[in-house]
Amino acid sequence: MTRGVRIVGAVAAALALLVAGYVALNWAPDRTVEELSARWAAPPSEFIELNGLVVHVRDEGRRDDPVPIVLLHGTSDSLHTWSGWVRALEQDRRIIRVDMPGFGLTGPTPDGDYSIEAYTGFAIAVLDHYGLDHSVLGGNSFGGWVAWETALAAPGRVDALVLVDAAGYAFESRSVPIGFRVAKIPVLNRLVDSVLPRSLVESSVRSVYGNPSRVTPGLVDRYYELTLREGNRAALVQRFSQAPLGLHESRIRDVRVPTLILWGGRDGLIPVEYGGLFNRDIAGSELVVFDDLGHVPQEEDPARTVAAVKSFLATP
Repeated sequence: MTRGVRIVGAVAAALALLVAGYVALNWAPDRTVEELSARWAAPPSEFIELNGLVVHVRDEGRRDDPVPIVLLHGTSDSLHTWSGWVRALEQDRRIIRVDMPGFGLTGPTPDGDYSIEAYTGFAIAVLDHYGLDHSVLGGNSFGGWVAWETALAAPGRVDALVLVDAAGYAFESRSVPIGFRVAKIPVLNRLVDSVLPRSLVESSVRSVYGNPSRVTPGLVDRYYELTLREGNRAALVQRFSQAPLGLHESRIRDVRVPTLILWGGRDGLIPVEYGGLFNRDIAGSELVVFDDLGHVPQEEDPARTVAAVKSFLATP
């Protein structure tokens, strides 16, 4: 055996050991809903059946509210992102929040359909389940896209919209969470079904905050553990492929309900100029920008952002 062959063999063996070590250290198989529920589905969490899914929901606040608030989270998030808003609103309003299909404790759909039409149908099914003929519909990021599409698909049932760093346009990002980038890379995105470094999730969460120092270990735990819910990682890959950016952006001009647009000025995923486009295209809408916040301002600073919501809802 030549010296060159021995060197190549030694390098290959070393790389194999490194890869094996990396996989062993970051091995993260799926977790069942039962395993995760003790921490992430404490009361007032409930599970309801909708469209063949067992959906994680929370229904809180005043039952006599004639126009409940329904909140939809964004990609790879969960209903917990709205907790600060709920605490501030529940004395006066009824708030219903859900884990969207493919995320949180709800998990993947039986038919693998993650089109925007499927999500809009899901949102309408939520309204049907609770018997809501009138609602305020709020959504962050992808949930914002679902919210304004639902307002168009169910005219008369959505009295107002709250769009928080919402998707809808074919946006160009300044920074994309590494977890989203990995989910779009063939082959590599299949490896993540079993291997998921917690550091990758932490990096992704920090990248969507305007002030990354606000990201706590407990917050990273939540994102990390709910990503491990069985089927969620595969669903994320399908969601990205089935709901292309800007698919119905020409329809945004058709929104005809009072709309509050909230945006983080430091949002690198969907930059603040897209908030301006929503404000331009939705007649009579109001835009509030929080210069120091990022892509999930409702979570990063609940008190300041919900104050704008309270003011909006108080306007006749």
